[in-house]
Amino acid sequence: MDAPVTSRAGVLADTPLVKVDGVSRTYHKGGGNDLLVLQDVSLQLRANEIVSLLGRSGSGKSTLLRIIAGLMPPTRGTVEIDGEKVDGPAAQIAMVFQSFALFPWLTVLQNVEIGLEAQGIAPDERKTRALAAIDLIGLDGFETAYPKELSGGMRQRVGLARALVVHPKVLLMDEPFSALDVLTAETLRTDLLDLWAEKRMPISSILMVTHNIEEAVLMSDRILVFSSNPGRVAAEIRVDLPQPRNRLSPHFRQLVDNIYARMTARQIGRREGNFPGTGIAMVLPDISTNELSGLIEAIAAAPYHGKADLPLIAGTLQMEVDELFPIAETLQLLGFAEVAEGDIRLTDPGMRFANAEVDERKKRFGQLLVANVPLAAHIKRVLDERPTHRALVSRFRDELEDFMSEEFADQTLRGVIQWARYGEVFAYDEDAGVLSLDNPT
Repeated sequence: MDAPVTSRAGVLADTPLVKVDGVSRTYHKGGGNDLLVLQDVSLQLRANEIVSLLGRSGSGKSTLLRIIAGLMPPTRGTVEIDGEKVDGPAAQIAMVFQSFALFPWLTVLQNVEIGLEAQGIAPDERKTRALAAIDLIGLDGFETAYPKELSGGMRQRVGLARALVVHPKVLLMDEPFSALDVLTAETLRTDLLDLWAEKRMPISSILMVTHNIEEAVLMSDRILVFSSNPGRVAAEIRVDLPQPRNRLSPHFRQLVDNIYARMTARQIGRREGNFPGTGIAMVLPDISTNELSGLIEAIAAAPYHGKADLPLIAGTLQMEVDELFPIAETLQLLGFAEVAEGDIRLTDPGMRFANAEVDERKKRFGQLLVANVPLAAHIKRVLDERPTHRALVSRFRDELEDFMSEEFADQTLRGVIQWARYGEVFAYDEDAGVLSLDNPT
């Protein structure tokens, strides 16, 4: 009989290392409806694999990571690590954060040692293991440096060493490269993949949160695509490309295109289904009219001439999912564009806007805003009906807070007010907090 296959951390390869079963997470809000962030999420992480949780900000990916690590409890559902239910911080888990999270008053060596100290490891062993981890991630010679002396990439390497030194079975990474510049992120990504391929890291599996589609394809064996409002696993994609992967290969590009198509089909399938809520209770993004106009102009110009492949234009404009999708969704909400299957196409109003002069653009924008955004139409109707044609903005904020949090109410009002001012639908006196039809500029 053949011996069972084990992972690099000694775990049976056919046994789920992490099992998430029916996990939901709700945040309770005083005076408002509870916010459901995650809904019925189930997934498994096996040994010897890198899995990415891919989705936009607000889809609950980071919340799920913290639930798996035992840093917060689920509202419903369970998490098991190596067959044991998670109830509090899990010893088998280590986490790398986006923000480095180093103690500025400690040296590199002391920052790496701190997790071992919490475990009660003897000083000599702590130092030996910490030095080995520092050497492993390429910071040998900086043991006595303080975080302020290090670049962003070096600080993230310290965070990685601090996670690895405790010899976890699972390494959780929450957008570990997003705070770095492009070249530094690419170098750290490559180094991490090299260490993984050479089996030099004392871990069995990696679970990573990202909103960068190319990063997910570059690093992962599997990608779990999350939808939003609330967060759910919308698709699972297996990446069978051999490592190291070439971003320019046809197979790589095709997979990226397919993921864009999946995400746009789920997220931007219906004009009114892009944002949570309906009618005036729809939560809207705070997207500037400059961003909206800029994307329209980019799509209308050569080489796109009104229709663009989202991955291609994202690369051209150096935009990621979190930046591009909200602008594209807003253009679709307003009727300037249609987005589906990984493409964005300007509608006739969108093309006319692109070719119009400034005053004509503002007029067309205002017309589409009132026609397609219920809150804008509601505010204008109230102002039209009042003899003074004026109203306190707090009147509408209070109305929105019956349906959403204060934060989302402020965000929604900011977005609608700036769109309305651009389209000369109504004016806003910020000092007085008053909306009006007087000189709407």
